[in-house]
Amino acid sequence: MIVTQLTDMGKGRYKVYIEDGPAFALYRGELKRLGIREGEEITEESLREIREEILPLRAKKRAMNLLQKREYTAAALRGKLRDGEYPEACIEEALAYVESYGYVDDLRYAKDFIVYNLDRKSRVRIEQDLMRKGIRRDTVRAVFDELEEVGTKQNEAAMIQSLLVKKKYDAKTASVQEKQRMYAYLYRKGFHSDAINRALLLDIT
Repeated sequence: MIVTQLTDMGKGRYKVYIEDGPAFALYRGELKRLGIREGEEITEESLREIREEILPLRAKKRAMNLLQKREYTAAALRGKLRDGEYPEACIEEALAYVESYGYVDDLRYAKDFIVYNLDRKSRVRIEQDLMRKGIRRDTVRAVFDELEEVGTKQNEAAMIQSLLVKKKYDAKTASVQEKQRMYAYLYRKGFHSDAINRALLLDIT
């Protein structure tokens, strides 16, 4: 195959484009060692080494380095590796590697996130936040079910009252417009309509 283009990515890395194949990134020293030049043919042996040895090992090391700094969901880690121009096969191999050691565990991540935010955010907002992080909805709900089984539940009424105090809202003296604005505020935060109505002393019959 012919190397159709080499693009400087900075810090000594180059994106290598080959005809009829996906691009990948290599360092300057690797390009020199493997004899990779723009417009010239790349050998099958070099491609094999890149795809089966160099990039898989580098993807694993990159994943481990990222996880040393903070915890990632599988989806977030996959995204970081894609940003590094690793081929999909190398990304999946790296994810399988770190997951096999328990370094990436979406269920554990979801549980830690939920427990931390249980008295800070509504269940709907927590679900939305976790799903944006790439956690599956069924995983999130499984954690909520597990917590409820051991008696750990959210108290929406108390959470709403805390927000009303912060907003200096008085349900007994609030005007219709003030109640409507507060309803919309609480609804955007993911609280259920009936809980909001009771807190604002609205007619829900």
